[in-house]
Amino acid sequence: MVHIYNTLTRQKEKFVPIEEGKVKMYVCGPTVYNYIHIGNARPAIVFDTVRRYLEYRGYDVTFVSNFTDVDDKLINASKETGQTVPEIADKFIAAYFEDTGALNVKKADVHPRVMDHMDDIIAFIETLIDKGHAYERDGDVYFKTRSYDGYGQLSKQSIDDLKVGARIQQGESKDDPLDFALWKHEKEDEISWDSPWGKGRPGWHIECSVMATKHLGKTMDIHAGGQDLTFPHHENEIAQSESCTDETFANYWMHNGYINIDNEKMSKSLGNFITVHDILKELDPNILRFFMLSVHYRGPINFNRELVDSAAAGLDRILTAYNTAVERREHAISTELDDKELDFVKENINTFEEAMDDDFNTANAITAWHELATRLNKYMRRDATNKDVLDAYINAYDAYSNVLGITLEQEELLLDERIEALIEEREAARKEKDFARADEIRDTLHEKGIILEDTKDGVKFRRG
Repeated sequence: MVHIYNTLTRQKEKFVPIEEGKVKMYVCGPTVYNYIHIGNARPAIVFDTVRRYLEYRGYDVTFVSNFTDVDDKLINASKETGQTVPEIADKFIAAYFEDTGALNVKKADVHPRVMDHMDDIIAFIETLIDKGHAYERDGDVYFKTRSYDGYGQLSKQSIDDLKVGARIQQGESKDDPLDFALWKHEKEDEISWDSPWGKGRPGWHIECSVMATKHLGKTMDIHAGGQDLTFPHHENEIAQSESCTDETFANYWMHNGYINIDNEKMSKSLGNFITVHDILKELDPNILRFFMLSVHYRGPINFNRELVDSAAAGLDRILTAYNTAVERREHAISTELDDKELDFVKENINTFEEAMDDDFNTANAITAWHELATRLNKYMRRDATNKDVLDAYINAYDAYSNVLGITLEQEELLLDERIEALIEEREAARKEKDFARADEIRDTLHEKGIILEDTKDGVKFRRG
């Protein structure tokens, strides 16, 4: 039974979907004004894994994740580059699919864009006005925050405490500092649409409410996103959605933790802003995904090369055992079936599932995978192995890789330790006059761009 930590209640709850066997899930996607950074990559990976595990458990998941293709950042980028807002959005949506595709993130069933939902947004706002939850001032439309009694329930803040820090900015004509914009009147040289309140564009928060309810209905099972969206974005989504529909907006709220870079918050001003587009030029995307899942999704994660290299080494050990098992299976000798090995695999699968059932604890699931690899390596040190046993291990591997989105059959990125081990094996083969194996290792290293050099201190290597 899957249990989810619900941000709304601050506790783990048994997951009971609205409709048996089906899950409706919405994840807030990126604002497409630039390449996504590794902070954006974390929710993409995390909630893709949640989706994969729910499917593994037999649920039919309808997964929706939006693109914000109209906002201040896109407008500013348009002014700086001379490109139109749609041109910028199209470019970086394509880049998003390229980068997340490399990370083995499955496409959503629907990737709605704000520009395609303008009529829906206007109709939604009109309903809020008709119900007394919104009002128009000088071409702007604001949500009347105090009209919704439950405001602050997600972020656990009282409306009176929020009022203390709230201010009405210059150019705003709202009645209450806590009110927020649903529609913004047209400004010079900005993209805009016709509306009952004049030309303008939607506010940020209304976009997700409209696209979520449009594609998933008035109530969804899971709404997810980064921790930074809890307030005000998700808080405002709840208020305006439930005020419009008079129904619960989402039953379970999930939020992933922050990413720090070398123990510092990532920001352009600190010069530690890392885009996925750039990091994938030097880092295997399989390793980046594995690293992201090595920490429980609700906790913070610290990105530095030492920790990434450690994750890479762990993944290399897991994949090496798998590749060896696949090779051994082709030549497995018919031996007596070892029930103890089969029992271990079954117990390990149970351990993996228990970890994932417990609020999608990928860190503990990966620990189970390491234990599987260790036991598999021990089994393969036997003189003879049984094909059915190897099949059981390989099938478990296939299940884990599918849930976690880790690719098993890919070009291996050789780590320094692995290269040294192959060089030692090659030298041993040469001493034993096994020149075929020595040549095979040399060719493998060459294909990976590893150049061997004979020195007075023995064989050394460099990356070509």
